[in-house]
Amino acid sequence: MSPIENQRKAGYPIDPMFLDRWSPRAMEPAPITREEIYTLFEAARWAPSCFNEQPWRFIYAMRDENGFGKLLGLLTEGNKVWAKNASALIFVASSKIFAHNGKPNRSHMLDAGAAWMSLALQARKMGMYAHAMAGFDVERSYGELNVPRDGYDMGCAIAVGRYGDASALPPDLREREKPSQRNPLETLVFEGAMP
Repeated sequence: MSPIENQRKAGYPIDPMFLDRWSPRAMEPAPITREEIYTLFEAARWAPSCFNEQPWRFIYAMRDENGFGKLLGLLTEGNKVWAKNASALIFVASSKIFAHNGKPNRSHMLDAGAAWMSLALQARKMGMYAHAMAGFDVERSYGELNVPRDGYDMGCAIAVGRYGDASALPPDLREREKPSQRNPLETLVFEGAMP
């Protein structure tokens, strides 16, 4: 757990790992090993997917290595200010077409989301955090990351690292640096049909 007090409470008896996973912006500007990042990818590899297509593709760069600046440069200014301290940056692309029959895969982003969650939970098991971001230049990312535009959607960017010094964040982000709450189940779950 980070030094931030986690006030999350579950309404039903779930595993604490779900409450412990959150998306901090304060990251320690330190490297991680190639084995550590590949352990995250290995966890993601075992996520479920329609027809076992595994449509997700990860493009990554580790801190202080070639490519980190390029990936950082694709983020919005609001994300660059804190993600620059991440140990690794990852972009997630997802194949829109089934490999086995060439037809559209309407669940490809759901599958990529399952892979992201597996990666995020594995990060917590290893004492790290993974923060997914929608704030990046989607159009530029296709060209700069060599992702075929006609076959893939860009899903998100992810910053990975160990928890850092929250006081180093800009004031507006420092105030938001805590685990967020969730909507009540009765606003999300309906038996039989939506009201």
